[in-house]
Amino acid sequence: MITSREQALALDRDDELAHLRDRFELPEGVVYLDGNSLGALPKSTASHLEQVVRREWGQGLIGSWNEAGWVHLPERVGDKIATLVGANPGELVVADSTSVNVYKALSAALTLALTERPARRRILSERHNFPTDLYIAESLARQHSCELVLAETPDQIPHLLAQGGVAVMMLTHVNYRTGRMHDMAALNAQARQAGVLTLWDLAHSAGAVPVDLNGDDADFAVGCGYKYLNGGPGAPAFVWAHRRHADRCTQPLSGWFGHAHPFTFTPAYEPASGSARFLCGTPAVLAMAALECGVDTVLAAGGMAVLRRKSLALTRLFIELVDTHCKEHRLKLVTPRDEAHRGSQVCLAHEDGAYPIMQALIAHGVVGDFRAPDILRFGFTPLYTRYVDVWDAVQELARVLDSGDWRQARFERKGAVT
Repeated sequence: MITSREQALALDRDDELAHLRDRFELPEGVVYLDGNSLGALPKSTASHLEQVVRREWGQGLIGSWNEAGWVHLPERVGDKIATLVGANPGELVVADSTSVNVYKALSAALTLALTERPARRRILSERHNFPTDLYIAESLARQHSCELVLAETPDQIPHLLAQGGVAVMMLTHVNYRTGRMHDMAALNAQARQAGVLTLWDLAHSAGAVPVDLNGDDADFAVGCGYKYLNGGPGAPAFVWAHRRHADRCTQPLSGWFGHAHPFTFTPAYEPASGSARFLCGTPAVLAMAALECGVDTVLAAGGMAVLRRKSLALTRLFIELVDTHCKEHRLKLVTPRDEAHRGSQVCLAHEDGAYPIMQALIAHGVVGDFRAPDILRFGFTPLYTRYVDVWDAVQELARVLDSGDWRQARFERKGAVT
């Protein structure tokens, strides 16, 4: 463990990814540890969007659907993301939001499962999954006369799979509140043995940790574009189906861009082949153009293995420094120390001060976020997070706790987004 700021700076000088920080707009004097909620702005995004707006839209007008290749953006950007999550070219498409894609993919998986095993009426997830996933699962469970079953802890999942009756298992690979990462390969194998289809939410995985959808034998997956993929606020999401399902599954939002021949304008729906059938309406060209810039920043690292090495080093250092400098302040580490089960974030619980502590940190230039009811969450994006950022963040956290600054009334006030 490092014991001085100078040692942290020395690690940064030897960092093989240090040059990638220059690809991002990062405010001076701010330690940004919230890329797991919103990735930083790539410097290339503004100029690329200006080109798309002024030249492709402004001069090319409607002809840019062909001339600039707008019509192929869902597949083109999808192929780039595919290389980060272990999918093959043509298997993954960019479309809509993560929530909409959860609905489409879970509906497709559930319809397949119930067709083949109609007696199975359970969707399995976990109580601390991201709420939008659970809300959508509840809705689909009602529509299909199924039951949503929630594991109270990750350790219960294999037991619930073995109990029988499960049609689809839907999990988030890296938990948003704890940073705990599931063993995707092991759970897919257990699900396959039990005859259960799997759907993985990669919102906190894509661009952050190695993922191998094909190698780990997953069935369906969705993911987010605005976190570690740096696609901008509200960036489009993505959806993937294994090739064994892609040409036989159906999704409920059968829009015209998911049609096999959208410009024949026939009244009857004929699904496109493969994962292209998960497209629905007209692609959001400007948003996809921004997302492509963000994905390119991740690809510039040269592979997920090098990103993972630095991610683990950053999170390990943060945990060690918190243990050393903040041990008197009732902080509880909820992220696994076991690196095999840790994503690219560290979460600390504080039973009565998590929100004001985080607001005090933000006011002093260390940006993380809060998750109800008691979580201080810090995300580590190896593309632009430095070792000195980790050092400075923990020193400021210790100062805020030692001084009691966080107890000021102004840090209790909550905005619409917390």
